[in-house]
Amino acid sequence: MIALHAGPAPAPRRQLFVGTALAGAAIITLFGGMLATWMRMRTNALDATGEWLPRKIIVPEVPTNVILIAFLPLVIFGQWAVYAARRDDRANAGLALGLTALMGLAVINGMVFAFNQIKLPLAGGAYNSMFYAITGTFVLFVMIGVAFTAVCLFRYLGGRSAEREIVSAHALYWYVLAAVYTAVWLVVFVTK
Repeated sequence: MIALHAGPAPAPRRQLFVGTALAGAAIITLFGGMLATWMRMRTNALDATGEWLPRKIIVPEVPTNVILIAFLPLVIFGQWAVYAARRDDRANAGLALGLTALMGLAVINGMVFAFNQIKLPLAGGAYNSMFYAITGTFVLFVMIGVAFTAVCLFRYLGGRSAEREIVSAHALYWYVLAAVYTAVWLVVFVTK
């Protein structure tokens, strides 16, 4: 009897990476809308009263600038994890993922420090509401990123080192957050 050889294995679909890309597009869209609303409300307030930033409120620029700078090593560590995972270097992948989590926690710490420094009441006008809506949502997504890093670390180092897609998706998520924070930093913390 003549039998045919098995066909080639199907190409990987990369569902996790595509899902992360779609989630990243949704995050960018969300923050784009929030920042557009911020700029619209700022323009309306400046036209009506001539001021947008409440009096006696000083936006702390040092911690917000440090957070922006912290995203550079954060995305480098995320990409280092992808590089190490593709070469089956578990030690460097684990180190890179651990450092990524540490930098993510540093970003959260910097935002909490900025919240404490600004001393802006939650209720007090459009500026206050929009400030906490944008920055609070960003902190939430950074917390999700730290959790994503922990899951990625445990899955990759826990014996599923053949699944490199999660490490690539993880790096993509942090690239999206770095781009989003750059826009938030420019609109909310620099332009005010």
